[in-house]
Amino acid sequence: MSTIHNSPGTDYAYLRGGPAFSWGVIALPGYEIVRARFSRLLPLHEGFDAIAAHLRQRKRPLTALCAAELRSPQPFTLGGFGHFNAQYVDVLRRWGLVHDERIPVARSNVCPLYDPPEQPSFHAFCYTAPIGAAHAGLLTTSDHAPDAPAPRSFVVSGFAEWLEGTPFPDGIVAWGDTSPDGLAQKVDFVLDGLEHNTAALGARWQALTAVQIYTPHEFGALVHDHFAPRGLARLGLEWHVCRPPIDGLEFEIDVRGVRRELVVD
Repeated sequence: MSTIHNSPGTDYAYLRGGPAFSWGVIALPGYEIVRARFSRLLPLHEGFDAIAAHLRQRKRPLTALCAAELRSPQPFTLGGFGHFNAQYVDVLRRWGLVHDERIPVARSNVCPLYDPPEQPSFHAFCYTAPIGAAHAGLLTTSDHAPDAPAPRSFVVSGFAEWLEGTPFPDGIVAWGDTSPDGLAQKVDFVLDGLEHNTAALGARWQALTAVQIYTPHEFGALVHDHFAPRGLARLGLEWHVCRPPIDGLEFEIDVRGVRRELVVD
């Protein structure tokens, strides 16, 4: 069972996950999570530099970084994914984000079918900011007063149809089955996992503001019976024509509940 931790030196709590990312993050009282999307994909190290500059400009520490959305050229083998993760975690370690080998930063990492990057790159990131503080590119409104009854902002990591730590590939739900029934099994498993992680963070499923779906497969026929009953159709389902990061997986979804989003150059 996943455990929620406060991350030393940060302003968020996280749900312990795998060796390279947490299962999700939630802002501590007095703070909110802001999402920033790059106007173009930035190679990994260039992206980290841009994030550092963005945080400095807003007088936020490097440890305010709480989520990363990555794009990779193509799915990794299981071993190749571990090698990539080691390089990624090295940067988080230098930023003071790794404690007792626990990684607080949430993540998705998917592989576009169209216009893929030449190397792993940043698409977007999230960071914490004080509620009510005026930041460039953000609006301060009365609903963000410290005593406002607003839900705490949160981000839940990408979840696919295989749970790390289970046998691979035998542990993949409906492995190799991309029929309508196979995709339905995958979607149900993924959404169950996301709902569980959202609740484990102490967040409310009803407070979601965005659902991002990563699959190369048409899933419109699944909306009525699998997405709509969970209250997701009202949000709109944002489809990224991508594959999950490990070869053999077909469906990944991440969700978030944030009130401030911006695009940065």
